[in-house]
Amino acid sequence: MAQICPIGGGKGGTGKSFVTGNLGILLARQRFKTLLIDADLGAANLHTIIGLSHPEISLSDFLNKRVSTLEETILETPIPNLFLISGARNKLDIANLAYEQKTKMLRAIARLNYDYILLDLSSGTSFNTIDFFTLSDSGIFVCCPEPTSIENFYRLIRSVYVRKIQQIVKAYHFRKLAGKAEAQHPNMIINNPEYLLDLLKEIDPEKGCMIERMLQAFQFKLVLNQVRKQDNPKIGFLICKIIEKHLGLKIQFVGNVGFDERVHEELCKRGPFTEKYPYSQATMDLKALAKGIVKPTPVQEEVPAFTQADTHTLSG
Repeated sequence: MAQICPIGGGKGGTGKSFVTGNLGILLARQRFKTLLIDADLGAANLHTIIGLSHPEISLSDFLNKRVSTLEETILETPIPNLFLISGARNKLDIANLAYEQKTKMLRAIARLNYDYILLDLSSGTSFNTIDFFTLSDSGIFVCCPEPTSIENFYRLIRSVYVRKIQQIVKAYHFRKLAGKAEAQHPNMIINNPEYLLDLLKEIDPEKGCMIERMLQAFQFKLVLNQVRKQDNPKIGFLICKIIEKHLGLKIQFVGNVGFDERVHEELCKRGPFTEKYPYSQATMDLKALAKGIVKPTPVQEEVPAFTQADTHTLSG
């Protein structure tokens, strides 16, 4: 059964696509069958991160029934064991998925047979993004060490957990729960997961404790990207402590990825950064994240890196 890992961030520019694409490359290099899904609907660019251009098929073809199965949209990449479902040819209105389309896509993803499936999600707190996070009990949040990014991450993690609670107790009962919360505390923000859970345990202790156990099983993780030398290297731990204190949620900080000016240069060249700079600090940081996030056990030696000629051959 595939390990599904949604990857998202509270705001654009945090480098979530960069992290997703390069983590996928590192897993594939260890001979794990890895699938990248560009679920940044309406703003897809994951193909660029891994060195592909102009994919001929995308998620839209599955959602609009031009192909019958999601498997038919899977593309090979220049890297052995790494595959991609692109969003590059999606129509602009795909960002507003109908409920039936979203359900169809989530079910199809869950049936795919890979070792690891990494989902590159849209930024922000849209229902699409949040519902993709609920596809798995584990996920990665990518944040930058700056106030705006941290604030938006805080909103996103809160929204994901509240959505989890809503899905478990069902919409009607959640509305009743929210109504009671507002009646008891008019000034209370009802999208506080800890408060809602405490209120639920008060109304229905058995169900409340059951949901609490389910939420405690979630293994969400935080990655701090674009960390510069002058930044506090422990800020990720501090963010997780604040979230646990104020929201009652446990998020695991799994590491920093150092800022590297060559990332921009390589993106402009449409090249995979970890392939071009395998011994850079950012690549070393990503390798450490891969071990800490998915805990892979290498099966064989890593396969050799592909050449620029290979990239042109596959990208057409």
